[in-house]
Amino acid sequence: MEPRTLITERLTVRPYLPSDIAEMHAACQDPAIQHWIAVPVPYGLPEAETFVTETAPRGWLEDTEYNFTVRLGADGPLVAAVGVHRRGDFAHEIGYWTAPGHRGKGYMTEAVRAVARWAFTDVGCLRLIWRAGVGNTASRAVAEKAGFIVEGVHRAGMEHRETLRDCWIGALLPSDLGLPSRLPYLPAPRRDA
Repeated sequence: MEPRTLITERLTVRPYLPSDIAEMHAACQDPAIQHWIAVPVPYGLPEAETFVTETAPRGWLEDTEYNFTVRLGADGPLVAAVGVHRRGDFAHEIGYWTAPGHRGKGYMTEAVRAVARWAFTDVGCLRLIWRAGVGNTASRAVAEKAGFIVEGVHRAGMEHRETLRDCWIGALLPSDLGLPSRLPYLPAPRRDA
């Protein structure tokens, strides 16, 4: 797929460029990012260079994952990152982090909404999955504000640093955003207690 830039009210959400390496490296030194996100630790400049110049472009080229940097306007600072990864024929998974100093301002929710809408309309995503380690309340707050329905806890549902951990899981459907789906959805009948 051809890389795509998304513009929101405050943000430019675009594929990585080599000029992003230094800010990506700096952001990934944050202990909270290293605690919750599967970035290498230590995260050196070579890891940032490899991700920005090889891993991220290859995902777009192979149509398997789409990684975005999130900036304040076109030339503002890097405030966050969002990635969407293919998970079989019927689902994609979204992941994200916010750089220190830019948390609590709604940037991540704004970016996630834009990327979700793009995934449903341009990629043909049918179900967008969100997962986060149990306890990652910031990630959960963003997911819920963006419209994800938290569906429960997957025991040992996430591998992080060679350890299986419980994770929250949620999903967003095109219909949650008022968008059509390429396949019809038949929800389970409601059971009233």
